[in-house]
Amino acid sequence: MAFQRRKPAAIGIKAPYPGFIEPELAAPVDRVPSGTRWLHEIKFDGYRVQLHIANEAIRIFTRRGYDWTRRFKKIAADAYEINAGSAIIDGEVVVPSQDGTTDFSVLQNELKGRSTKIVMVAFDLLYLNGYDLRKLPLVERKTHLKKLIDGAPVQFSESFDLDGHEMYQHACKVGLEGVVSKVRDSRYGPGRGGDWVKVTCRQHETLTIAGFALDEGKWDGIYLGRRKGDALIYAGKVDHGFDKTSAADLQKRLTPLIRKMQPYAKRIARKGIWVEPKLLAEVEYRAKSAEGKVRHPFFKGLREDLR
Repeated sequence: MAFQRRKPAAIGIKAPYPGFIEPELAAPVDRVPSGTRWLHEIKFDGYRVQLHIANEAIRIFTRRGYDWTRRFKKIAADAYEINAGSAIIDGEVVVPSQDGTTDFSVLQNELKGRSTKIVMVAFDLLYLNGYDLRKLPLVERKTHLKKLIDGAPVQFSESFDLDGHEMYQHACKVGLEGVVSKVRDSRYGPGRGGDWVKVTCRQHETLTIAGFALDEGKWDGIYLGRRKGDALIYAGKVDHGFDKTSAADLQKRLTPLIRKMQPYAKRIARKGIWVEPKLLAEVEYRAKSAEGKVRHPFFKGLREDLR
């Protein structure tokens, strides 16, 4: 028997279906904010996605608006159980472990096959059944979201009304990615407006791959760059976080991009196999030097959802 959707009561502002919406982003800060105007959520280590439901059509977009519905078939199947005629839900696709933590590199490995482990964690509701919810306060949007996905395989990202520092200490202690703090009464707006901020327990950054290294024919890591306008600035070398499979896959992807000259704006005194700076790597590290080089970096995976 086909699943029948029924339309709940109208909320928000009546508006035509908007299509992909530029997502609100959390600005990085040094300290988790405190005070009653803030709510705190767990920061997940996965792919930011936007789930679209329009009658029987379900589509999943990346942060930059790329359609990854085919890649996230399980999420699309899970979303079919959400009781809505039309909806746009903001969230993250992750692979949760038994202790509740998430890992981007594990997610990447899962996506190489037909994964049954990935889940979507939903944290905002932007549109529902012909009504735009973005001007509603965050707490109201989350209340409607929780009710909407109740009973569906899509998970709900709870907000915690705790002291910010206490929340951060607990998150780091149990091995979580970090904390995202949001102004409880804020509207939903595009980009980094300041109503959402984040603090990570370990620092992460998406950097450009400028080249790779081989040591007697064996994989020896990648050279990174950071964009500064049109220039690419050296950001360090990563030689940890690769296994045989990921190293072979990365070398295969980089080989067609090989070029003679370094892509850096300022040449570095390193021997490498330089490539066109077209691929992005997600890197975890402890700190940065004064020159911007990452210290103790660890390769987490390619960012194929970004360009």
